[in-house]
Amino acid sequence: MTNERAKADLAAILDGVQEQMRTIADLQQRRAELTATASARGKKVKVTVNADNKVIDVKFSSDIDELTYSEIAKAVIEAAQRACTEVARETAGLMAPLDSQRAGMPKLSDLVEGLAGVEIPGPVEAPLTRPNNLDTPTISDGSAAPDTAGPQSRGRGGSVTDSSW
Repeated sequence: MTNERAKADLAAILDGVQEQMRTIADLQQRRAELTATASARGKKVKVTVNADNKVIDVKFSSDIDELTYSEIAKAVIEAAQRACTEVARETAGLMAPLDSQRAGMPKLSDLVEGLAGVEIPGPVEAPLTRPNNLDTPTISDGSAAPDTAGPQSRGRGGSVTDSSW
């Protein structure tokens, strides 16, 4: 009798795993299609990211020249971070059915003795602030970039001579 019960339990677990695999495949496809767009600085900057939080589009309004280069850079970062937050929110909503399925499945620690005390660490989020060593803007060759924070930097005159662009 015990052997039949174990076989039935195992069959139920395998059915559940197969259902989860189908759900995961569907969710992966739907997640891959997610994008989010956010704006900053009065919609002067719009950034679109994909489900992997990769920037796939950046648009500037026709009055972008009202901002300094530094303000534009900050606006791009701000809009990208907002778009990434939105993609994360949409991804979490998309994963809700999987979470419901998992709640109905037995935990591995229920099936294997001694695993109750084993904890899997969760992800650690990376900071959204600039590293301390970037207090002075630098150019790709490591030299300090000119200070563009002053009012004289509002114009678009000058040229770029760094060939790495």
